Amino acid sequence: MKKIRSALLLAGLLATSSWAYADNEAAWTSSYNLEAGKKYAEALSALNAVSDSDTDAQLVLLRKGWLTYLQGEYNESVKYYQAALEQNPKSLDAGLGVTLPLLAQQRWQEAAMYSKQVLESAPNQYTAYLRLIVAEEGARDWSAMKKHAEALTEHYPTDTSAFVYLARANAWLGDKEAAKKAYTATLSRLPKHYEATAYLAKN
Repeated sequence: MKKIRSALLLAGLLATSSWAYADNEAAWTSSYNLEAGKKYAEALSALNAVSDSDTDAQLVLLRKGWLTYLQGEYNESVKYYQAALEQNPKSLDAGLGVTLPLLAQQRWQEAAMYSKQVLESAPNQYTAYLRLIVAEEGARDWSAMKKHAEALTEHYPTDTSAFVYLARANAWLGDKEAAKKAYTATLSRLPKHYEATAYLAKN
């Protein structure tokens, strides 16, 4: 009798687990499909059906951070990404993610701080470098922008954006020759680049 009860209990647990899995799978599928259709609010709401005990709780926070960012709800987005970082301080996804709403709000110093934190964990990480440079450009910190843009060109010598930001930094610092050199390098990587072509035509 005890064996029968144990078997029934196990079967019940497996069935419950199976239903929960199916519900979560449906919720994730719905959320991604709605996002693809640019129905961001609905995609966010679909996540409410994900079980609280889901092992992807951190992913839920990251998704909510992303979807609120897409809706322009930047303060909410920051909160979700910060919550994800609290769960997992080593998360590069969360560290990079939080820079998006911060940059959108022109919170340059905070965006730079998170970008640097990512670079501490993952030296020379491209996206972190790029967002740090964008934050420094927004803060008009031309010297720091030049320093990091130079580093980016060294680590990613085929990247057009790296040379564009280096050229901008040199131009703002009044070093026209260095700016021209960087813009010329830009054209080697992307011929007819509008900004580079316009600058070189005037200088």
